[in-house]
Amino acid sequence: MNWDDVRFFLAVYRAGTLRGAAQRLALDQTTVGRRLTGLERTLGSRLFLRTKGGLTLTDSGRQVLPTAENMERLAVSFERLSEGADERVAGEVRVTTTDALAVDFVVPAIERLRTTHPDIRVILSTTTRLLDLARREADVAVRTLRPEQPDLIVRQLGRWEVGLYATQGYLERHGEPHPDEGFAGHDIALYQEGVTGRQDDTLAGVPRGQGRVVAELDSSLMLATFVRAGLALGELPDYLAQHDRRLVRVWPDRHRATPYEAWLVLHQDLAHTARVRVVVEAISDAFAR
Repeated sequence: MNWDDVRFFLAVYRAGTLRGAAQRLALDQTTVGRRLTGLERTLGSRLFLRTKGGLTLTDSGRQVLPTAENMERLAVSFERLSEGADERVAGEVRVTTTDALAVDFVVPAIERLRTTHPDIRVILSTTTRLLDLARREADVAVRTLRPEQPDLIVRQLGRWEVGLYATQGYLERHGEPHPDEGFAGHDIALYQEGVTGRQDDTLAGVPRGQGRVVAELDSSLMLATFVRAGLALGELPDYLAQHDRRLVRVWPDRHRATPYEAWLVLHQDLAHTARVRVVVEAISDAFAR
């Protein structure tokens, strides 16, 4: 058996199609299909059923899936541990974060890092999806939720109140909302459903039932951009207003019940890898500033 075929099996399972798996693996679809067929021939059983919706696991596929995932974890752990003793401050470091934290903190950190350590190449992914550090989808993550996995090193980078913001132009056109009127006559920008679990039917703790929801955005950066354009009221972390004079905080004594947090996360096996360590220090310094 070619043990590398397990990687192809997992890619097809996660993508649901040969084409999707090929994109994940940066290979052509024919190669992925050939490797999957070879694995099924070696095992003597079909692992996937071809359906209109894509490829789904057979009973045999479901039976071998946990073992395949364990093999993947062991392979990734082997790779990380071998890199742990690497003291070269050079090479690739994969970083994942949200677009807002990337713009406000991570990109400035990379800018300073390019001056001090030009041989490090940062591969930055901005997504609301939590990439799996255990599967080496990323080396370092900057997240707004604290993970609970025991094999991860977690450090809090920041914690801010979330208040209600608008521009002066918006307030001149619409006036300041009154807490007892449920935002009647006001335009509101929110997150799309599923983007965050912190959004409810209030703004800064005040029911928003009478307000007009004029936009639903899929990221913190887009929400902030929409509010900065003077198009609506919206909840934003207060560090944004410290760097943007266009934003005016409405009701400074009111805020969302849950704060906006930033957490730095990396796998413990990479904690002593030199290139990862300097990237972590640069990001931490950007938040400290």
